[in-house]
Amino acid sequence: MSYVVLARKYRPRNFAEMVGQEHVVQALSNALTQQRLHHAYLFTGTRGVGKTTVSRILAKSLNCQGPDGQGGITASPCGVCAACTAIDSGRFVDYTELDAASNRGVEEVQALLEQAVYKPVQGRFKVFMIDEVHMLTNTAFNAMLKTLEEPPEYLKFVLATTDPQKVPVTVLSRCLQFNLRPMAPETVQSHLVRVLAAENVPAEPQALRLIARAARGSMRDALSLTDQAIAYGSGQLQEAAVRQMLGSVDRSYVFRLIDALAQGDGRAVVETSEALRLHGLSAASTLEEMSAVLQRMAVLQAVPQMAAAVDAQDPEAIETARLAALLPADETQLLYSLCLHGRAELGLAPDEYAALTMVLLRLLAFKPAGGAGGAAHAEKKTLTPPEAAARAPAAAVPMAPPAVQKLEQKEALARIPPAQAATNSGVFEALTQGVAETPADNASTEPAALPDVEQKTPLRQTDKAQAAPAVIAIPVRQMAEPVSSRLQPRVPTASAAVSEAVPTAAPSLASATSNATAAAPAPVVAGARAVAGERGEHGEGGEDGDVWHAAVQQLVASEAISALVRELALQAQLVARDGNHWHLRVEREALNQPTARERLRSALEAAGYASRISVEVGLVTDSPARRNAAAASARQRQAEEIVMGDPYVQTLQREFGAKIVPGSIRPD
Repeated sequence: MSYVVLARKYRPRNFAEMVGQEHVVQALSNALTQQRLHHAYLFTGTRGVGKTTVSRILAKSLNCQGPDGQGGITASPCGVCAACTAIDSGRFVDYTELDAASNRGVEEVQALLEQAVYKPVQGRFKVFMIDEVHMLTNTAFNAMLKTLEEPPEYLKFVLATTDPQKVPVTVLSRCLQFNLRPMAPETVQSHLVRVLAAENVPAEPQALRLIARAARGSMRDALSLTDQAIAYGSGQLQEAAVRQMLGSVDRSYVFRLIDALAQGDGRAVVETSEALRLHGLSAASTLEEMSAVLQRMAVLQAVPQMAAAVDAQDPEAIETARLAALLPADETQLLYSLCLHGRAELGLAPDEYAALTMVLLRLLAFKPAGGAGGAAHAEKKTLTPPEAAARAPAAAVPMAPPAVQKLEQKEALARIPPAQAATNSGVFEALTQGVAETPADNASTEPAALPDVEQKTPLRQTDKAQAAPAVIAIPVRQMAEPVSSRLQPRVPTASAAVSEAVPTAAPSLASATSNATAAAPAPVVAGARAVAGERGEHGEGGEDGDVWHAAVQQLVASEAISALVRELALQAQLVARDGNHWHLRVEREALNQPTARERLRSALEAAGYASRISVEVGLVTDSPARRNAAAASARQRQAEEIVMGDPYVQTLQREFGAKIVPGSIRPD
């Protein structure tokens, strides 16, 4: 007698032998027990999960006659009566299986439906089983709709497909649908243990785990791989032989790679990649195995209680738990994403092992410096804590160098028409002179009269004999630009705006600017007020924020920083200063790179600011990027208010039904 493969020899004969499909078994068993039978069933699922098997068991349940020939419809077919044995052997005349993949035309379907008018010959029901039903043509589907909707009482339809999305909804609505799920590797492994015990084949547990994972939820594939492994191993299943047969990567390489990445050891990563090349192991399989391990690590990191339930008999599970405790959760997620996307890059590279090495080294490129708690923490310990610096007024930082203010003034004046540039220049000089002439004790005697943005922290006293004067910085870089000459007569004068922005606390400032700003356009001061509102919104920045914003704007304008360094400066917040040592904070770990920090430090030192910087990761409440965004939003709102308040525009809207296109108003 010829050998019968395991997938056919151990095909379930009844619902009790079904594995991994309890939800389908329970529904069909209860329906058969209660005699609540539908006329059409649709079984969906991937290959090898039991669609055809369930169909045959259902046909036996409907036609079983019992060992004594007196049985009826049952959820537990006897398997010994004429109907059961005939269906198992494939020669039951009232059970018809049609392969729609090769019989997909309307003629084949019509030939099948012609048999529906005849009553069963041997059994209780006729059962038409159409496999891969999604392969039928639209004409074939239409031909069977009427019979599928109202078949004779002795006829049952069973449809099976791996792609239910291609089945017309008119067919779906006429069927009772069951989705057979892919089986978990643990379920497949336990079934293989029972099968091999019945076959008297010795097998190592790790070998069965490899086969169960390689089956990818298909029991038929698992049994076929087991057949192949038995032949390859000369009647026994050993881990080394099964791994070599499958061509899968030994997970020891995967664990070695993840360990090296966690330690930041690039040399070990490259050496392991070369070892994979020398052994001829698949790069795609390596990334796939790494993704599986990293997914399990992420689960253990998110649910630490699961680490206590790790199987002590599974060395891979123990190693996975160890790596989960070693690698930070954010780096685990990053590495998982890189492995998934890296599989698509293998075909694009001239050498798949070079592509594998690049994917692995990419994590080291993005790996946060000091992630293991090294240099970054040592730098932060040398500084005063940010909270203490914020509470101590004497630790406030000095103002930005005069070169920054001059540069901002020139850039602001460059955007103003020549007719108004001289006037605005006089405004800025008068404001600066007025502030310089204001005694320091005036600010201390009447602090409540000044706006919040102008109540600066006292400067660091470099000379105790001479106190530094209080300074009110008016940032001109972010001021709104003047409107056209047609709109100027309807805008308030700058003197009124200045008096409104600084009411009574600085009389010398108002007197110094009253004559110089008589003809100055209001948008300049309005822009300063907009920035002041933005600072109020980010009140925690204080003078540190002003100095850092001015320094960053100078570096960006002079193109001293670019790319990632510029992004680091724009997104950072100056939280403390200790002489020439500035302490910054960013929210994103990816910006805190050693190369970017060194380039930013060099640019600051060349501009005359700090010679040393340190960067920490934390919550940022004030940054140049936020200030720039707030200033741009203020200019946009001001431009929209000017246009919407223009009488000419209102006349056009009122008399001609004109509409302003959303997004068409630009502050420039």
